[in-house]
Amino acid sequence: MSNRAVLEVIALDAEDAIAAQAGGADRLELVTDMAADGLTPSRETYGRIRAAVDIPLRVMLRLADGFAAGDIDALVRVAREMRAEGADEFVLGFLDEAGHVDLVAVERLVAELDGCRWTFHRALDRVADRDAARKQLADLPGLDTYLTAGSPAGVDEGLATLLAEAAAARRGEPGYAPRLLVGGGLRLDHVPALLEGGVAGFHIGGAARPAGWSAPVSPAAVRAWRTALDEGGR
Repeated sequence: MSNRAVLEVIALDAEDAIAAQAGGADRLELVTDMAADGLTPSRETYGRIRAAVDIPLRVMLRLADGFAAGDIDALVRVAREMRAEGADEFVLGFLDEAGHVDLVAVERLVAELDGCRWTFHRALDRVADRDAARKQLADLPGLDTYLTAGSPAGVDEGLATLLAEAAAARRGEPGYAPRLLVGGGLRLDHVPALLEGGVAGFHIGGAARPAGWSAPVSPAAVRAWRTALDEGGR
């Protein structure tokens, strides 16, 4: 399993989750409201998805569009409720007005997560200094993944950055130990270069839904990604 690229798929409900698992997804990111780029789902939705599939679930902790934390106390309450429901993996990431990591908000939430594994999401693509942000976050417990396109504009623009960060990870540079999970305008034709560069994590949302966000995840679409990753993108 260690050499197999991880495929994470966005799921909005149990139907999505079942389809994604059937297509070969390794993990799901659970969100609601994609019009706001993905917010925290309800406890009930989490419970239904958890009952429907047996692959890992990462729950988004985000209450409003954008990258500001907003009401940190409300975020902490939501995290506590999700933990009580059984959630044990999460996705989060907040910036301050200057474009730096909002460490106060992140550290409050991470303390509430109590060692659970978590992804720092695409806030990394909006941060003023990616390398500095990674070094700031490096010692926080549970951080094992960065979800990033390498650029706010998506993987097309961010490819060089992603390959440079994968190389930094291979060199063992501080702050680069968490897995690179590439997502945001990701297409199948990006896969060969990313795999060759050492990227071992891929995240898809719209690509798993050829009929659009109003339609459910397509098992066949997910299977096409699983096959491409397992065959080295050929």
